[in-house]
Amino acid sequence: MANAPRDRVEALRCEIRTHDQKYYVEASPVISDLEYDRLMQELAQLESEHPALVTPDSPTQRVGDAPVAELEQVPHRVPMLSIDNSYSVDELRAYFAKTRELLEQEAVEWVVELKIDGVAASLIYEDGQLARAITRGNGQQGDDITHNIRAIPDVPLRLLGDEVPAVLEVRGEVYMANSELVRINEAQSAKGLPPFANTRNLTAGCVRRLDPRDNADKNLRMFIHGNGYCEGLHATSYLEFLHEIGGYGLPPTPGVAKFSDVEAALAHCETLIESLHELDFEVDGLVLKVNDFAQRERLGATSKSPRWLVAYKFEKYEAVTKVNEIVVQVGKTGAITPLAELEPVNIADTMVSHCSLHNAEEIERKDVRVGDVVVVEKAGKIIPHLVRVEKHERQGELPPYRFPTVCPECSAKLVKDEGGVYIRCPNLQCPAQVKARLRYFASRNAMDIEGLGDKLVEQLVSTELVRSYGDLYNLGAESLLQLERMGKKSSDKLLAGIAASKEQGLDRLLNALSIRHVGRRVAVTLAQHFQTMEALQQATVEQIAAVDEVGPIIAQSVHDFVHGDYGSQAIDELQAVQVNMTLPQEAGEAKQDLLGGSTFVVTGTLTQYTRDEIKELIERFGGRAASSVSKKTDYLIAGEKAGSKRDKAAALGVKILTEAEFEAMLK
Repeated sequence: MANAPRDRVEALRCEIRTHDQKYYVEASPVISDLEYDRLMQELAQLESEHPALVTPDSPTQRVGDAPVAELEQVPHRVPMLSIDNSYSVDELRAYFAKTRELLEQEAVEWVVELKIDGVAASLIYEDGQLARAITRGNGQQGDDITHNIRAIPDVPLRLLGDEVPAVLEVRGEVYMANSELVRINEAQSAKGLPPFANTRNLTAGCVRRLDPRDNADKNLRMFIHGNGYCEGLHATSYLEFLHEIGGYGLPPTPGVAKFSDVEAALAHCETLIESLHELDFEVDGLVLKVNDFAQRERLGATSKSPRWLVAYKFEKYEAVTKVNEIVVQVGKTGAITPLAELEPVNIADTMVSHCSLHNAEEIERKDVRVGDVVVVEKAGKIIPHLVRVEKHERQGELPPYRFPTVCPECSAKLVKDEGGVYIRCPNLQCPAQVKARLRYFASRNAMDIEGLGDKLVEQLVSTELVRSYGDLYNLGAESLLQLERMGKKSSDKLLAGIAASKEQGLDRLLNALSIRHVGRRVAVTLAQHFQTMEALQQATVEQIAAVDEVGPIIAQSVHDFVHGDYGSQAIDELQAVQVNMTLPQEAGEAKQDLLGGSTFVVTGTLTQYTRDEIKELIERFGGRAASSVSKKTDYLIAGEKAGSKRDKAAALGVKILTEAEFEAMLK
C-alpha cells in the first residue's frame, strides 16, 4: 500500500504517453479529449499531494515555472547543414543523374516529402529522456530552446519503450497550423492588439522566448524528418527511421512516399503540389532524399549541404482580399465544386478574381463565409488557393455557407461519395454534366474536334441536338445551320473535324469518355495494354488492376463504366458510327518516334494551345517537355510576349519555333 501513489503515478504517465502517441503520431486517438483531461488532472492532483514523485519528464511538467536568463549557444555534434534548392524539373533531373553518377550507377530509391515552412530544431534524447533542444543557428551551433520545446505536446519528454537508443538526436520542423493562427489573431483582435502576419514568423518568435509560459496558448507542433548524432539507432534507411522514431512516440513527417523510378517520383511531386490546399500548415517546397543510409554515407556532403537530398522549391505569393460570393459548378463526372468569387487582387502579376474551394469539407474546415477577408496564395505556376480566413477581420455575424442539397442545374438530389469528400449530381443526363463532358470530349487532349467550342456546345445541348457522344456523329449540315452564328463554312469545318476524330484511336477515346480516375496517362497505359475496346470490356477487375500504374480503384471504375448502362450505351453508339476503338501498332510506333526524344521548352502566351495541351502533344509524339532553357534544349516554342527564355535560347543557339512551325513538324 505504501507504493500505491507511486504506482498510480507511473501508470498514469505511461497511459498518457500512449495516448499522446495515438493522437500526435498515429492520428488515431482512442479516447475523448475529456477523458484525456481527466487523466492529466488525476496525475496533477497526485503530484501535488506527493511532491517527491514529480519528475522532469512527467507530462505535467511541459511548461516550466521560471524563464531562462538568456538563450545559451550550444554546438551541434553533427553540423545542421542547409539543403540545395532546385526550382525546375530539369534541375531535379540533373541532380538525379549526378547522384547516380556519384554512386557509380547503382539503383537508388528516392523518398519524397513535404518541406514544412517552420523553424528547424534538433532534439537530443539521452537514455530516453529529452535532454536538450537546439535551433539550427549557423549550422555549427544554435540557441538552446529546450524550455520552449518541452511545451510542445507533439514532443515526448520521455521516449516510449524499454529499448531506446542511448543517444538519439532527431531533427525536424517546429510549425504552427493555419487554423491556430486564425484562433490567435481572433484573440489578438479582441484585446485590441495587432494580428500576426504568418505562421512562420510567429513560430520563430515563440521558440526563442525566454519565458516558456508565454507559449502556453500557442499550440506549436513539430514534425521529425532527420537525425543527427545517434548511439543505438537501428534503422538503415529513411523509411525505417521514420517507423522507428514513430515507435518511440516522436511525430514523423507525414505523407512520405518511396519511388525506385525517377519519373514516378517527379509525377508524385506534381500530385503533392496540386493537393497543397488540403493541408492546415504551410509548405514552401518538397524534399527528395536518397532512402538508403549507406548510400547517403558514400555520397557525403559539401561544406554547405548533404549530397543525398535536394529541395524542390516554388515561389509563394500571398495577397489579402474579400470573398464576394460562393458559387458551385457541376463537372463532367457530376462533382459539385464550390468556387470563391473574390474581390480582384494582383498576385505575382496576375489578377486573381476567383479560386476553387474544392469541396464542402474544405469550406467547413476553413469556415469560409461570404463577406470574409481571406489570404489567397499562389505557389509557382499552381492555381491560387485559399490559405485561411482572417476571422479577426470578420464584420458582424456572417451566416455560415450552406452547401446545396440539390443540383443547381437539374435539381437532382446530390449524393456524397462513399468514404470520400466529393458531393455529386447522380443524374448522368444533367445538362451541366453533358456540356462539361462534351467540352472535354472535343478538347485537344481527347478527340481534338476543331470548332466545337464552349458556346457551340451550349447551343447543341440547349436545343437537344446533342445529348450523348454518339449524337455528335449524327449531326448534319441542315440542323447546324439553324444555330446562331453558324454559317456554311463553319458548319463544314465542324463536320470535317467530327469525321476526322473517328480515327483518333483507343488511347484518346478512353481519355475522352470522362471515366472517373482515368486521365491521359492511364488512358494511354490501358490502350497500350489491351489494344482494343473489346479486350478491355472482356477483362476482369483483377486483370485491369494488374496493369502497371492502374491498381484496384481505377480498375473498378473502368470496369463499372464499360459494363454500366451509361458507359456501355456510349460505347455502343460510338461503335455504330464507326469510331475507331483500337490502337494501331504501326501508328503508335510512328507517333512515338516522330520527335525523336527532342527536348522542348514552351514560353510566352500561346494562342492555339494551353500549356497542358502542347505538353501532351510533345510527349505523345515522342518528345520531352522541359521547363527551363539549357544546353540540352533542342527547341523553344515561343508564343506572344516571349521574354528571357527566348533570349537565352537565342544565345545558346536553340532553334526557336512558332506554334505554326511546331504543328508543321507534327505533320
